[in-house]
Amino acid sequence: MFKGNTSKVHQVKGTVVLMSKNALDFNKDGATAIFSPDFSIKLISSNRVDGHKNGKVGKETSRDKNQPASSLPTLGEGKTAFNISFKLDESFGIPGAFYIKNLKQPEFFLVTLTLDIPDHGTIHFVCNSWVYKAQKDRIFFANKTYLPDTTPTAFKKYREDELKSLRGEGKEKGKRQEHERIYDYDVYNDLGNPDKSDDLARPVLGDSSAYPYPRRGRTGRDKTKKDPKSETPASGDTYIPRDEKIGHLKSSDFLTNGIKSLAQNVLPQFQSAIALDPEFDNFNDVRGLFKDGLPLLTDAIRTISQTPVIKEIFQIDGEKVKFPPPHVIQNGESWMTDEEFGREMLAGVHPCRIQRLQEFPPTSKLDASVYGDQTSKITKKNLQINLGKLTVEKALKDNRLFILDYHDAFLPFLRKINGLPNTKCYATRTILFLKDDGTLKPLAIELSLPHAEGDRCGANSRVILPAHQGAERTIWQLSKAYVVVNDSCYHQLVSHWLNTHAIMEPFVIATNRHLSVLHPIHKLLSPHYRDTMNVNGVARQSLINAGGLIEQSFLPGKYALEMSSAAYKNWVFTDQALPEDLVKRGMAVKDSSNLLQLVIKDYPYAVDGLKIWSAILNWVTKYVSFYYSDRVGEDRELESWWKEVVKEGHGDLKDKPWWPTKLNTRQNLIHICSTIIWIASAQHAAVNFGQYPYGDHILNRPTLTRRLIPDPGTKEYNELSTNHEKAYLKTITKKHEALVNLSVIAILSRHASDEVYLGQRDNPNWTDDEKVLKAFKHFGGELKKIENEILERNNNSSLRNRVKMPYTVLLPTSEEGLTFRGIPNSISI
Repeated sequence: MFKGNTSKVHQVKGTVVLMSKNALDFNKDGATAIFSPDFSIKLISSNRVDGHKNGKVGKETSRDKNQPASSLPTLGEGKTAFNISFKLDESFGIPGAFYIKNLKQPEFFLVTLTLDIPDHGTIHFVCNSWVYKAQKDRIFFANKTYLPDTTPTAFKKYREDELKSLRGEGKEKGKRQEHERIYDYDVYNDLGNPDKSDDLARPVLGDSSAYPYPRRGRTGRDKTKKDPKSETPASGDTYIPRDEKIGHLKSSDFLTNGIKSLAQNVLPQFQSAIALDPEFDNFNDVRGLFKDGLPLLTDAIRTISQTPVIKEIFQIDGEKVKFPPPHVIQNGESWMTDEEFGREMLAGVHPCRIQRLQEFPPTSKLDASVYGDQTSKITKKNLQINLGKLTVEKALKDNRLFILDYHDAFLPFLRKINGLPNTKCYATRTILFLKDDGTLKPLAIELSLPHAEGDRCGANSRVILPAHQGAERTIWQLSKAYVVVNDSCYHQLVSHWLNTHAIMEPFVIATNRHLSVLHPIHKLLSPHYRDTMNVNGVARQSLINAGGLIEQSFLPGKYALEMSSAAYKNWVFTDQALPEDLVKRGMAVKDSSNLLQLVIKDYPYAVDGLKIWSAILNWVTKYVSFYYSDRVGEDRELESWWKEVVKEGHGDLKDKPWWPTKLNTRQNLIHICSTIIWIASAQHAAVNFGQYPYGDHILNRPTLTRRLIPDPGTKEYNELSTNHEKAYLKTITKKHEALVNLSVIAILSRHASDEVYLGQRDNPNWTDDEKVLKAFKHFGGELKKIENEILERNNNSSLRNRVKMPYTVLLPTSEEGLTFRGIPNSISI
């Protein structure tokens, strides 16, 4: 390390970058408070060992208190730099890790340590971790990467000890404390609150054949008095390992504060304002939320004006609150058209559910011994009416018939759902035809209810065909609304919450328990986990909990999470990769050269998504190939990681044959990591950031229906032809639920100013491997090319499914706010 006399002591200069618990602390005079932490650091050698063959530990050194702290613009908001110097000689070797002790403040956020080593160069430590006074000395490693069997002798024990601390070995019991960094598993047993009300009791999800579910992070709170299997809901912040709440991540702060503000301050004011007028009178009344605003009392305006979420999202105009106009409203009444109904299945907020029809009539996978024959009642004659000279057989053969099928997902729950106050719905099947211009035309909608004589008698179904006059026109419009409600609920509860948020949490936990920060796969995946556990904790507390905002505004109500549990039974990890998903749904086929060909060429989600998938796959292939020739099976950390993901994190599905049983090939590892990154980044973006542009126009995307189609001869039936707007509004989401939904998805669809997008890292020194950095830069360049290609496609007037509303959610980058674009690295909101 040092040249010259080896006995000579040399000075090594360092810079420590920290943030306080609140980087925006203010003193009583309104000035920024002085951040003056007291800490000590001991360097650890990477190539010199002590008598126990562990890296030599240097003397404890405190920061230079005679040199003022600096807060430079280049450091970023709230970050402060402190100088520190160490005295080392040749016998110490090269520092590669360090211990840090917090001596003063309850906690601070350690961002980085940078060392300038004479005759060696700069060593970077990227830390991004909370350091508590209550903790023992914390260890951090330099930005180098080692497989377990290539770890320097000096680091082997430190590496193993750090993983043990993250697993909480010896601390398996008891309530988790804020300063702890323990990753462990638990079931979803904290959604209900039976001690408060019997109506708020909910079944435990997970560890059960009846209600299988992915695992969440363990918090260890006390059990409820009425149900020893359930955990008491969090009264304040939900415990998550402290480093999962990244320092001042604004999307996290906005979500947490925004949801709480909505529940406590905003929505009660909205409810009071509409108490005497709970129904929309006509379509203009709905549009008025965006154009004219919601009138509120002066006191209410004063209350919500002091609420941060309002300032960020809504506009206060005098004594009215205006909501940002959703994009779909700009096209006037086009939401009512059959063309838009079909287009949104390919390019809307939920474009990953439609399937190619491969058998006719459609059949059911429900257990016939329980539900009887659930085969569709749609006939060829029903379809032939709108097929012209083309036969059903020919349309099937030519891959021109498609289906949006929610029959099996909803029928088993309809007796419960339709027994709730003010909710009535059908299980739906919709068959569509692919026109020559690449758009989809609905041919028939099947509406099904449980049979009056019992489930084993099959379903009571009726088939609705397109109509353009009188009561039949309104019935057709209502039928499309029942389909959209099925789609809205499945989207939010399954495709969004379950298939991205919930299934990702076990991967986060297992990675931190078994892959060291020195491991290349930890460095690859960790950016794609950022803040996910924190967001999920907020969701369990305010969104998906009993009586929470999702139960308030979506059709299944108290049965919402039960429905997602039923869907989890059919979840397959390997099918989450986009190419496999498209093939399984029949939306793509492989040609003679084994290349993927889309059945619908103008399928924006698939066209743009396959480009993003390919870029991710290429990046992961290069990255993994840098570290593995093909001895993947010899990596003991990797083996433990994958075993625990399957056996513990997704333990209710552990016996499914589709799991890759072992990570014994490089190709398996590449595909698994690519799938994880795809889910956390692009797939979540595709089902999340389009919510406001489409979903906040409640006429276009209702979240519940309150009545079935009226019977002929009734007053309500006559209204279908005399006042179709009133009939439609009496059926779909009313004002309160609409305002809840509108407010929630305005938060969920928003980007924070400090978001980190796919192809970016929050620190350029995340690794010291120049080959890896070069490959990552190339990955970013590929994404930029893809972004330009998407923009070009959106300007191509021949692509009818992009004309009225460009498909932008898979554009990799975004600015802050409600932008309807951008792929964050992780599920951070």
